[in-house]
Amino acid sequence: MFRRLGSILLLLREKTKVNMEVFEARSRSTLILSILVLLSLSFRSSSSLSSSPSELQILSAERRIDLASHIIRVVLNLKVQNDGESPASNVLLAFPPSQVKHLSLIQASELAGKKKKKSLQPLDVKPSDHADGPNGAKFFSISLRNPLSTGGSVSIEVSYILTQSLEPFPVEISQSEPQLVLYRDGALILSPYAIKQQTTVIRTPTTKVESFTRVEPSTQMRTELKYGPYQDQPPFSYAPILVHFENNNPFAVVEELVREIEISHWGYLQITEHYKLVHNGARHKGGFSRVEYQSRPSISGVSSFKHLLARLPPRVHSVYYRDNIGNISTSHLRTSYSKSELEIEPRYPLLGGWKATFVIGYVLPLQDFLFESDDGKRYLNFSFGCPIAETVVNKITNKVVLPEGSKNPFAVVPFSVERHAETSYSYLDIVGRPVVVLEKENVVPEHNSLFQVYYDFHPMFMLAEPLMLTSVFFFLFVAAVAYLHMDISIRK
Repeated sequence: MFRRLGSILLLLREKTKVNMEVFEARSRSTLILSILVLLSLSFRSSSSLSSSPSELQILSAERRIDLASHIIRVVLNLKVQNDGESPASNVLLAFPPSQVKHLSLIQASELAGKKKKKSLQPLDVKPSDHADGPNGAKFFSISLRNPLSTGGSVSIEVSYILTQSLEPFPVEISQSEPQLVLYRDGALILSPYAIKQQTTVIRTPTTKVESFTRVEPSTQMRTELKYGPYQDQPPFSYAPILVHFENNNPFAVVEELVREIEISHWGYLQITEHYKLVHNGARHKGGFSRVEYQSRPSISGVSSFKHLLARLPPRVHSVYYRDNIGNISTSHLRTSYSKSELEIEPRYPLLGGWKATFVIGYVLPLQDFLFESDDGKRYLNFSFGCPIAETVVNKITNKVVLPEGSKNPFAVVPFSVERHAETSYSYLDIVGRPVVVLEKENVVPEHNSLFQVYYDFHPMFMLAEPLMLTSVFFFLFVAAVAYLHMDISIRK
């Protein structure tokens, strides 16, 4: 009997061992199968992601680059066709990494209509989450208004602005030398799509072009350099070019601009703007002769700041222009019902590498900029950017100081900015005034768009300061009367 039990146990152990081996084999096969499925899915997703740009092609592309000032403005016209089997809702733009860090603004519009009835419909442009292209190319995605069907085409106009992309060469010049700069780009338009036909036109401020890279066919006609037309270029084609030319326009760069907008419900806006200005062109070397500068203005210091023009809002008054020393009298204000222009001259000429700090202040009527919305909120409607023409601002800070007692403030800005809140204290303040702070870097004149700051305010808070002053004077008067009628002598 014991022998039978032993044989039964041996049989059970062998069956268990066999079952475990079968289970392990099945588990291994299941694991391997799941890994293969995941790899195939990832391969399919990556292949579809990488192949999606090839579904589109650009039938024609024309790029115009304006180098007339130190702010580079580029307009790119594209005609895109969908050769894929599914509709396309996005179009990718590619930029080399050297341009992305200098890219200040990018906009896109779709051309709708025919001939004289053509109109531009704005499109949304955002940085793309696609992986970087060859040589670190970065992508931006344009969202089309309607998906582009198979075989369909759409015309898109892209405009973008590059700042601080002109390199002074030589980097140092004397007072009597002109300013020469270098511009680096590509004769071919960088794109993730194949381009059937393309041309690039570069406009310089003068006909004085020292040299430029020739990529045939390329021609020069007065102030324009034309590259192309080039036919049937594959994706990510690139041909670097270098243009060396004369540009004596002042390279005005505001390193930091801090603007304080103080709202008073008693009828005015107080604006104070603090500037740190620098000439960002070729650095000045050697001595400076004011006699030569004034006697030979067409030759001596041709790239320096002669004057600056600030375009202020209309109906401005109580304007001042000063620095750490005091008031600067070399300014001229021209006002009209539609605009105000303040022409200012620095205390000393600004040559390459020289800096200046100054303050501009002015007062505006409240009714032109403060309004009330349908839901009872009050809102300020003001311009965001720098009022000085053709100026790049490395960092701008707009501080909107609301009246004491304001609640629930928020800002509406047409582009991305950094936001935070502060509290400011002024005369007769108890709890302080809310301050909405809006900051942005790499700002150009095209950022002079209107922004709004909304807040809640009860009219009773306007009586706080008058009641406080009245109460103080009343108690002083009562104390004076009591003192005069009080007998504090020790005689009886």
